[in-house]
Amino acid sequence: MTTHPVRVLFLCTHNSARSQMAEALLRHLGGDRFEVYSAGTEETRVHPLAIEAMQEVGIDISGARSKHLREFLGQDFDYVITVCDRAAESCPIFPGDPKRIHWSFPDPSAVEGSEDERRRAFARVRDEITLRLRTWVQLPHAPRAAAR
Repeated sequence: MTTHPVRVLFLCTHNSARSQMAEALLRHLGGDRFEVYSAGTEETRVHPLAIEAMQEVGIDISGARSKHLREFLGQDFDYVITVCDRAAESCPIFPGDPKRIHWSFPDPSAVEGSEDERRRAFARVRDEITLRLRTWVQLPHAPRAAAR
């Protein structure tokens, strides 16, 4: 029997920071055990400070693009993880009954202040996501056989 990677979709409102960082971090921490995507309920752009925050930890997301969740409707996922409250409220139903998880992280894009304060906000959220994912990847995650 072939083992498939666990398919994970991170959802946020704009797919500009939190979900982009979560996608890259899980890909980095989980390796080939996971097939990871991210999307937003609205399409914008990847925030430059998210790109910078990830570069600080050696992960390059400069080539990432903001994706609307409609690109993934109809696809099977093992987990759909919302990383902001607005996305959790408007998350659509996906086929195959994926496990839905909600992790509420503050929006670093909403932080006002100096450039340094804004950079620190992105780094804090990146670090919070990293801590959550380090624990989460250690849990047993078997892909849903029926969805394959």
